[in-house]
Amino acid sequence: MNVSLLNNDTVSGIVKLEIEKKDYEELVEKKLRQYRQQANMPGFRKGMVPLGLMKKMYGKSVLAEELNKLVSDNLIKYLTESNIRVLGEPLPNETEQQPIDFETQEDFEFYFDVALSPVLILKFNKRDKLTWYEIVVEDEMVNARIESYRQQFGIYNQETEVMEEDLVKGIVTELADKKPKEGGIKVEDAIVMPKYIKGKREQSKFLSARLNDTVVFNPKKAYKGVAAEIASFLQIDKEAAMDITSDFQFEIKEITRYSLPEMNVEFFEKVFGKDNVATAEEFRERVTTILKETHRNQTEYLFSIDVRMLVIKKTGDVQLADSILKRWLLLTEKDTTPEKVEENYEKVVNDLIWHLTKEQIISENDLKAEDTDITEYAKKITKAQFAQYGMTTVQDEMLENYVQELLKNKETLQNIISHVMEDKVIQWIKEKVKIETKEVTREEFDKLFA
Repeated sequence: MNVSLLNNDTVSGIVKLEIEKKDYEELVEKKLRQYRQQANMPGFRKGMVPLGLMKKMYGKSVLAEELNKLVSDNLIKYLTESNIRVLGEPLPNETEQQPIDFETQEDFEFYFDVALSPVLILKFNKRDKLTWYEIVVEDEMVNARIESYRQQFGIYNQETEVMEEDLVKGIVTELADKKPKEGGIKVEDAIVMPKYIKGKREQSKFLSARLNDTVVFNPKKAYKGVAAEIASFLQIDKEAAMDITSDFQFEIKEITRYSLPEMNVEFFEKVFGKDNVATAEEFRERVTTILKETHRNQTEYLFSIDVRMLVIKKTGDVQLADSILKRWLLLTEKDTTPEKVEENYEKVVNDLIWHLTKEQIISENDLKAEDTDITEYAKKITKAQFAQYGMTTVQDEMLENYVQELLKNKETLQNIISHVMEDKVIQWIKEKVKIETKEVTREEFDKLFA
């Protein structure tokens, strides 16, 4: 077998594979004998079908299968051993490739187009400038986060007197002439929150009412005739709610009030665990630190975008085998069209350039993802996942167990390694260029993404 690179230029080439009969005949023979051993054919004992008959029946399909394996294996082997870096995947050539006739041919030629990976000129220096944004943690942010924790760890208490934000449960009965209406609407488990009663006069009837009191009010006036709200309150359909004009009595059976926790050790432990925070001042400092860490993650993300943009700018107009790459995208991307390929091609090219940049920097500087790097990154994303569920403090043992489970998944592990290596590349570039630090408010930072 002979494999060679033809018509290659700086961006593309054609790989030619010449396969002779001696390259495949033993493989085809072996596969046919395997088929023969398993063949059940009328008139022959199992495994005793004549080999000539097997060749006649299956020879061409086995030949095609073995040729396909030979081409695939040797194409990859040639590109690897020749250190030919390609973008995307080799594609069947559309001009040089001749039709294959398995009936008459013994020798075969296969041609594949390859998009060659360019060598990028990467020169960073202190004339290259990037901005590192420091988001100022203002008192309002800290207060808002503390209030959020208080809301999260508040408690429900049973009360005896109604206030505006209480949840009031009771029995609602429709009235006629100030008496329960025969056959009228009655709801045993009605719920009302004075805060959401729109009619101020009707709202005032509940405020300061006490447990077991009976309040007489008009739902239509209370909810300003909004059928959906009346229907929800009386547990009837909207059409029926539109005709409601009667007064109702509400027998108060339960008053529930949500209370925010005091700023004390009990509350601090609920948020950050036992023996981590002792005073309100320490609690505030801990909250401030969390906000700074969150902001740093967002700053790092924006910085990574700016690094990519700098790389795209510095690499300039990189020449690629556009036609081959577009063919590859059309073949490999699900539900795509030529129009979509054209529309998204610039982004694809930029992603490729960034990928090639990372590989080149990693190779030239021998950057590696050490075990400690991988573990620390896994801890980082695990903590972020816990934080989404309000778990701001996780015991080391629990964290370690989750991390180990995370790293057992090969796909997850590979993704983590990829992120670690990207971080190392960004850090390498960061050390080569001039960094200007700029303090911004949260609002100013958010506008940078607009």
